[in-house]
This record gives sequence, C-alpha cells and structure tokens, in this order.
Amino acid sequence: PTNGVLPGTAAVVLLLLLSPMFLVLAILIKTSSAGPVFFVQKRTGYRGRLFGMFKFRTMVANAEALKDSVRHLNKHGADAIDFKIDKDPRITSVGSWLRRSSLDELPNLINVVTGDMRLVGPRPTSFNAYRYKDNHLARLSIYPGMTGLWQISGRSNIDFDQRVELDLSYINEQSLMLDLKILFKAPFKVFTGHGAS
Repeated sequence: PTNGVLPGTAAVVLLLLLSPMFLVLAILIKTSSAGPVFFVQKRTGYRGRLFGMFKFRTMVANAEALKDSVRHLNKHGADAIDFKIDKDPRITSVGSWLRRSSLDELPNLINVVTGDMRLVGPRPTSFNAYRYKDNHLARLSIYPGMTGLWQISGRSNIDFDQRVELDLSYINEQSLMLDLKILFKAPFKVFTGHGAS
C-alpha cells in the first residue's frame, strides 16, 4: 500500500507539538466524568486485521455495554452495520465538544506511529471484515487513515455504501497531491462541525 504522507515521522512530530493540548484535554476528560482518558476500540484495518484504535474518551465509561440499549437510535437503521447516533445519550458534555471539533481523534496519531494507520485513507470500521459485502472488501487493500474523502465529503451524514464509493475513488486516484488536498481541506470541515456525531 502506498497511502500516507510521511506517516510515522509526521505523526511523531505532531504528537510532540500537540502534547500540551493532550495534557489539557486529558485533565478535562478526567475531571468531567469517571473513567480512563483514552478509549481503545477494536477496529478493522489493512487486509481485515484488527487493531486497537486510540481516541480520547467521549462517552460514559460503560458505553459499550449500553450499545444494545440505544441501537434503535442508529441513524442508518437498527440493523445497519454502520453505527451512528445523533445526540447519543452516552456522550459526556466534554465528549460532545471533543466530537464536534474532532479533537477526540487526535490520539489516532499513536496508531500512525505504530503503523496500524496512515494520515489519509479509508476510516477503519468498528465491525469485522466478515460483515463486509464483496464490493466493500477493496477498501481493505490499503491502510486506514485518520482522515479521507469521507470527511471532506459528508462525514457521518453518509452511509457505509457511500463511504465505500469514496474510499474506492481514493484508492484508484491516490497520489501525494490528493493526500495533501485532503489534509488541507479536513481542518476546515472539522471546524464547521459539518456531519460530526
């Protein structure tokens, strides 16, 4: 796979530069609700391999145990493989702000350093590859990314089939210039909060 703009080195530099912000966010999370600062969730990455993706915790500590109780609120349908809820009741007050600003995703840089992710690529899913349809599998041919065409095109407002179409477009057209374009546009989408959940 060729996706990624200077993945490891860039991620290390960013982690060092952002370490003061990490400390402030960690304090906010710890003082606002009980539980760990980081949430590590199993995600499906390159060639269907599972890895633990790091995020700042935005939900109550037992959010995973409560998932079935809120499944009916899934904006893509209760039986959909993609799980997104507008105004999820499990989200903490600080977590809501972290999600709107996408600051909760910053610890993904740890995964870029460890080699499980890249800066740009398909977003890793929280469900296993065995739940993919045949036409979804091609998105696993490259490493997942912190951001991608999905983020600058609609974020959580689009369903998984539409995300796959964008992922395949990225895979077919990937280049250094496309990666730089996505990395340039992503912060503007993040700051508007468009499609965040």
